[in-house]
Amino acid sequence: MRVAEVFGHVIGQDAPIRLIAYDGSKSGPDDAEIALRIESPRALARLASAPGTLGLARAYVTGEIDVEGDLYSALASLSEITLHGVSKADFAKLLAAVGPVWLKYRPAPPELEARPRGRLHSKFRDSQVISHHYDVSNRFYEWVLGPSMTYTCAAYPSADATLEEAQAAKYELVANKLALEPGMRLLDVGCGWAGMVRHAARMGVHALGVTLSRAQAEWGQEAIRREGLEEFAEVRHLDYRDVPETGFDAISSIGLTEHIGKKQLPHYFGFLHGKLRPEGRLLNHCITQPRTVNKRKVDPFIGRYVFPDGQLESPGLLMTEMNDAGFEIRHEENLREHYALTLRDWGRNLEEHWDEAVEEVGIGRARVWRLYMAACRLGFDLDNIQLHQMLGVKLGDHGRSGMPLRGWRAEGVW
Repeated sequence: MRVAEVFGHVIGQDAPIRLIAYDGSKSGPDDAEIALRIESPRALARLASAPGTLGLARAYVTGEIDVEGDLYSALASLSEITLHGVSKADFAKLLAAVGPVWLKYRPAPPELEARPRGRLHSKFRDSQVISHHYDVSNRFYEWVLGPSMTYTCAAYPSADATLEEAQAAKYELVANKLALEPGMRLLDVGCGWAGMVRHAARMGVHALGVTLSRAQAEWGQEAIRREGLEEFAEVRHLDYRDVPETGFDAISSIGLTEHIGKKQLPHYFGFLHGKLRPEGRLLNHCITQPRTVNKRKVDPFIGRYVFPDGQLESPGLLMTEMNDAGFEIRHEENLREHYALTLRDWGRNLEEHWDEAVEEVGIGRARVWRLYMAACRLGFDLDNIQLHQMLGVKLGDHGRSGMPLRGWRAEGVW
């Protein structure tokens, strides 16, 4: 079986993609806008060692496979990749074709794959996995994320809004749901580069942000100094579990829950509940599974290269855990389409700064990011993943919520 034929069996004979292999073999429609180039026999060895998406991802990251044309469109065409639909006879042929190549090359996983040590979700291990993804290069993140340095789903006020307008709208949405007012105290857990902290500080709110990424904390503190917000804002390089203060008026958790782990959710929500004053609010913003599944980890490529130890839960489970921790759930919404748009704009930024990004972080990591953002954008478009915001309140005496009859603030409704 020639190389293009081997890959044709993996991606499906009907995929609208041209296959061009190093041995001169070709398959697929000649007029296809997308072409998959198999540059090295090592790509076959990757496929033998990790059939399906992980093997293809490893080959792409290392340059053993390349894509001609738009990567998002290519992934959309490959979205049904599976080996389960291959007949037993074809599967035997596939193994016969790639087995000898694997025996010859036996490529080790790329160096970029995370290998965290220690007990799952211990402070020691969590620090490693956060550093793996976030302590890459602040300059690289500036190119990809844009001026807001916000690495979470934006909220697009209109289809033609810019990324910066959408990120500002997201922070304003969070501030409104938390009913932030001058003089209040906000805790932002997993604060990133202090986007929410700085937004709240500009409102006259005393905001404390904590992050396990040293690079984020240093950048955030410098941004606070640069904007003259020291009186109201602070960022600490700290595990949220080590925050000593209590009695906060509000807590925002924007993109942290994905790193917590299912078994830790009761402690996580219970800890945040204990940090609030009576009638204080929590806004939890995180990626979710669209429905309950018996799966512990995210996609293997995402888990190995992007978010080690990441775990996504269903919105129903998260709401139950919040409720059981003592929060009264007051509002929930799904921003799935907004995250697809956010990833589209991040991907566009990366392409505009591709040469600088490669020089800064290396071709392998740049390709990880290109693949990860295109794949996740497709995941949100196809409803394979979602993004939910859930607003909860810690009730005061006699069940008082401090909430208006409708909406988030006394003066209006949603």
